[in-house]
Amino acid sequence: MSNNGGRQGSYGGSTEETHARRTQAQRDAVTVEIGYALASAAFVAAVAFGVVTGPALFLDLSAGAVHALVTTGGALATALFALRVATVLFRFRQESAAPQPSQPGRTSPDS
Repeated sequence: MSNNGGRQGSYGGSTEETHARRTQAQRDAVTVEIGYALASAAFVAAVAFGVVTGPALFLDLSAGAVHALVTTGGALATALFALRVATVLFRFRQESAAPQPSQPGRTSPDS
């Protein structure tokens, strides 16, 4: 077996041959962005859940009202978590696809 970059095995090809390779910096940027998306989404979801279910802790409510608040808070937190992750990652994808300025420190070629 040689290590000359040729195909080995009978699987017929790999995705590395058909797609451009990403640099380590690009892979690191994606990893950081995914971590940021998950952490910020968890924070938003926790705050939303706390805001909705908070009254159940401080007010004397019936069991049905507490259940309704907890259910509503959980549903809202889940929806906001998914929405936050999707928007952060979508925005990152849009920004990474945008062309870079031609000169460092410039925002557009007209500047």
